[in-house]
Amino acid sequence: MNRMPKLILTSVAALAILAMPACKTNRKKVEPVAMPPIEEPKAPDVAVPERTDTPVEPAKDFVDDTPVEETMPTEIEALNRYVQEKGYIRDAFFNYDEATLDGAAQDALQNSATWLKGDGAAYNLLIEGHCDERGTEQYNLALGDRRANTAKDYLATLGINAGRIRTVSYGEERPFDDGHDDASWAKNRRAHIVLVR
Repeated sequence: MNRMPKLILTSVAALAILAMPACKTNRKKVEPVAMPPIEEPKAPDVAVPERTDTPVEPAKDFVDDTPVEETMPTEIEALNRYVQEKGYIRDAFFNYDEATLDGAAQDALQNSATWLKGDGAAYNLLIEGHCDERGTEQYNLALGDRRANTAKDYLATLGINAGRIRTVSYGEERPFDDGHDDASWAKNRRAHIVLVR
């Protein structure tokens, strides 16, 4: 029994060897074709400046020369400037460390009231209280508040509806004149009237 499987295996192997040449396909031998050499692409001809020993200037900072469009003042800002320039609205000035109206301050507010009852009747008012730089910040804020309210009360006695008027104190924070002498300080002690909507 042992011989039989060996015989079968040997027979199968012999048949396989005999069958191999019969399975061979007819292939033609291909001769290699010579290919032309591949050329590397050339960079475009660019003139390269010659190197010199002259130092290169560093690039200057970029400056934008585009014209800046000026912002136009709003209608109310332009009106405030106009009525101040024409004298229709006048500020009330105060003496040092005072919140009472002298004759000149009363005249300025009377002039303002005349315009405010006529052409300016459609506008509300903001009265800003200002002080010079002397005194503490808290003291000047309180003094500016008294000055603004004194001007408001006086305008009300002249027929301007107090409901149209608001007040604010800036104390010494927004000086009209930055000087540090009596003439500058006198310009900063005021109740400044601003038209608002």
